[in-house]
Amino acid sequence: MKGQAALFSAQTVHWPTPEALLDELRVEFGDLEDPAPLGGTKAFFEPWGGGAVFVNPPYGRNTARWLQKARGEVRLGRAKLVIMLLPARTDTAWFHDEVLPFAHDVRFIRKRLKFGGSKINAPFPSMLVIYKADG
Repeated sequence: MKGQAALFSAQTVHWPTPEALLDELRVEFGDLEDPAPLGGTKAFFEPWGGGAVFVNPPYGRNTARWLQKARGEVRLGRAKLVIMLLPARTDTAWFHDEVLPFAHDVRFIRKRLKFGGSKINAPFPSMLVIYKADG
């Protein structure tokens, strides 16, 4: 439990993706490139090559910038679709400015996720935001 204290506090912006969720997404979308495993910010500055891309960005003040990056990768043809795992914060400016007007799909996850093999659920709900190329 000691190692999980930082995971479920404001001390971290990195929430390792539950493998079961990735498995479900792979069944639906096929192979997924993850340009930012464990929230690596290097991926923010590099092109995301590939077809289907999954990103679990660091959660925090830069969420809008990550969403803009995802939309840009699709718009520039460097990704056919981008799936973003994010906290379900429907009261935020980034949700209203970057998700609602542009997302192809928003999927709210019914139960709270257990990140990084944790034994306890996250203290927040999660959602998938999907940006997809037209056509």
